[in-house]
Amino acid sequence: MSRVITFLSTARKYQLGDLIPGGGKGARFLRWALAGQRTGRSATGGGADSTKQQLGRGDRTTINGPCRGERLRLALQELGPVAIKFGQLLSTRRDLLPDDLADELALLQDKVAPFESAKAAASIEHELGKSTDELFRGFEYEPLAAASVAQVHSVTLADGESAVIKVLRPGIEKQIAADIRVLKRLAKIIHSISDDLKRLRLPEVVEDYEATITAELDLRHEAANASLLKRNTSKHKLVYVPTVFWDYSSPRTMVSEKISGIPIGDIPALNEAAVNMKVLAERGVEIFFSQVFDDCFFHADMHPGNIFVDATDPQKPTYIAIDCAIVGQLSREDQYYVARNLLAILQRNYRLVAELHIESGWVPAATRVQDFESTIRMLCEPIFDRPLHEISLGHMLVNLFRAASSFDMRVQPQLVLLQKTLLNIEGLGRQLYPELNLWETAKPFLEDWLKRQYSPMNVVRQLKRDAPAFVHHASQLPEVIPQFLAMQRRGLKEDKPELKASPLPSLLIGAGFATVAIGVIALPELPVIAVSGIAAAAVGLLLLPR
Repeated sequence: MSRVITFLSTARKYQLGDLIPGGGKGARFLRWALAGQRTGRSATGGGADSTKQQLGRGDRTTINGPCRGERLRLALQELGPVAIKFGQLLSTRRDLLPDDLADELALLQDKVAPFESAKAAASIEHELGKSTDELFRGFEYEPLAAASVAQVHSVTLADGESAVIKVLRPGIEKQIAADIRVLKRLAKIIHSISDDLKRLRLPEVVEDYEATITAELDLRHEAANASLLKRNTSKHKLVYVPTVFWDYSSPRTMVSEKISGIPIGDIPALNEAAVNMKVLAERGVEIFFSQVFDDCFFHADMHPGNIFVDATDPQKPTYIAIDCAIVGQLSREDQYYVARNLLAILQRNYRLVAELHIESGWVPAATRVQDFESTIRMLCEPIFDRPLHEISLGHMLVNLFRAASSFDMRVQPQLVLLQKTLLNIEGLGRQLYPELNLWETAKPFLEDWLKRQYSPMNVVRQLKRDAPAFVHHASQLPEVIPQFLAMQRRGLKEDKPELKASPLPSLLIGAGFATVAIGVIALPELPVIAVSGIAAAAVGLLLLPR
């Protein structure tokens, strides 16, 4: 209960009441409770767009104080590391927040004072079952870095290799669990006050945060992510991921290779090393699209603190990525729809964008295409009046999600991570090379990717990959067909006047032809598969209603 009071008193201290939209009694009371004498003004209206407009119309500054976004950021900083990480996650939900709040929350830094090094050493020894003297040739008691969940120390392995060890803060699990309970209660209260506040979807945001932070509390997740990213990126030679030493890793500790490089935000150092900024910026974009579409697995925390540059060859600089705790994955279906949506936006084909959203199930099937198309055009078209190198593909994606949210789109976590990562990469690229034209890189990549996905060779590869599943289902046909025929006979005997046409004939025909294709193309050494496919298709044709 004391933590709830702390949250509420901090919100009142920073006068956060004017962030509450809506004109109902509950919303007015909450504004008064959190803002004291400043109740703020807000318009009423409907839809997620309306909620953002209401947030946008609130007083942005006090008479002699900071703007509302800064006040929100300061409040979260005062509430501690768990609230800071929640604010960082909230900053990615630009489909729900106006830009001034999202931009300010993105400035939140996950930096806190380190905990005692003796406690770090004791935790390492407890996890790994040996003293630090036995585990390492050297252990630096002065931490390299400290964050809300863990801190990092330099170590020297038994073979003399330099490494770093990440160790969780003592008691962090209990602290996070307690703060999540408070956030859930507050989100539930705010959600229940009015329809306007419901559209902020705070319980959904808290659930996303809980899933993200829970994964960070087991460092084996981060170690596994780093290993997979390293394997995926090794063939491109554009980004380097430090090696994980699994013998020293556990749920609360993780040891990885120590890297050296220039922080990507240190522009003077990059210039001093004569790094080709244009190549560096373009490679960052290439890395993003390659991870998202070729690997289906991407580093989703690409802020400047996690990126370094290997300038050994200044004309061909290499990225170094650390901290792989947050990653994103897209299904094959999401990959397809994201690629086609981005291409359609690049071509200003808003009708196709609307149709793809409905086809993918991202928005309800009952959505009127023409209304959705009009909303997308209204938000995106003004952006195209700018020069190409000034147009942000990331912000275009944000606008698309904002348009979709007003049509009841539930933005999935992986799409939020995609949007956040694209904004980070684009921001980094423009910081390095202001003339970066993301469109020149994105359009040919997406067109080539779609062509490759549906090339004959890739179709054969997919058939070979899915062949075991098709064979398994085809082997069940001799059992399924008699059961279906028996059901049909029972239905006829009951003499029901309106028997609906069964989908089985069509399924048998489709499965039969697919099995034949697999047998002929992918598994020609097993002719029985093609024969069974022909048999299934023949049965399906016989069962078609006359």
